[in-house]
Amino acid sequence: MTPAASNSEYSAVRDDGAGLIDLSARGRMLVSGSEAVMFLNGLITNDMKSLAVNSWMPAAFANVQGRLLAAVRIIHREDGFLIDTEESTREAVMKLIERYTLAGDFKVAELADEAAEMSIQGQASREVVGKVFGAQAAELGRQKSLTFDFEGAAATLIRATHTAEDGFDLFVNRDVSATIGDALTQAGAQSVSKETFETLRIEAGVPRYGIDMDEANVVTETNLDDAVSFTKGCYLGQEIIVRIKHRGHVAKKLTGIVLPDANPVPRGSRISSIDGKEIGRITSSAFSPRLNRAIALGYVKYDYIAPGTRLKIASADDSIDGEVSALPFVKGSWYEAT
Repeated sequence: MTPAASNSEYSAVRDDGAGLIDLSARGRMLVSGSEAVMFLNGLITNDMKSLAVNSWMPAAFANVQGRLLAAVRIIHREDGFLIDTEESTREAVMKLIERYTLAGDFKVAELADEAAEMSIQGQASREVVGKVFGAQAAELGRQKSLTFDFEGAAATLIRATHTAEDGFDLFVNRDVSATIGDALTQAGAQSVSKETFETLRIEAGVPRYGIDMDEANVVTETNLDDAVSFTKGCYLGQEIIVRIKHRGHVAKKLTGIVLPDANPVPRGSRISSIDGKEIGRITSSAFSPRLNRAIALGYVKYDYIAPGTRLKIASADDSIDGEVSALPFVKGSWYEAT
């Protein structure tokens, strides 16, 4: 469960404003060298060979069983490939790629301590970014990146969402991060707490590693479909992932569930079908201000994931009704923006 979201912070993102979210706890590393594409392509689920300079893509690291080790974003800059991952998988990703540094022209530099990361989310995010960084930044296309100079330090911008609202993520040197943060705030962005961000990301149906997904999950159970290429060559876990696709579907899938009242349910709560069969578990839950009721993410057996399917969720003393919902729960400006 997550604490209630701040009304003003929530409204800044969900209504007609912009929220500023600190993502500096995430992991960041720069991979470079003439053999970087070859090595990375054998490790990740997406196709590195298709990633042009000044563009980015989601990807995943899997083990040989096709189970998820980390979800990442890879940004192709002039100086190499910037890999961005969640805080909980920072060390794991470094260990996965560091072992190849002695195998050829493949270099890895960890940037988490020297670089900061922030996100501007909301309908007014383009306006805020334009005021601070100019029209070229504001008009940045999806899957594209822009690296530019800000007060003598390099900054990299991508257009991305964590909330189902339009948005941008910014990677900057820590020396100028406070200055940029102040500029974005003066341009109209409101700081967003971790608690409010947690509500927003659950409403957006965005899973967190260690909470909604981990090494127990096959990559394609986790709704990371855009992180997988089914046409590229061999990579770790490919055989299992492709076999599941050809079979038709996974056994269970991360699913949205709408609850009957304002009370979230504990992580790990058992999900049952109407006729009493155990069919899954809750992973995250929060009160949604936009829907005015509690919502949850959880894994549900494939036969029960159709929106509108009625479920039962175990509580401390009894059970409550639930209903499967399409994700995201809140379809914001990201789905309207071009």
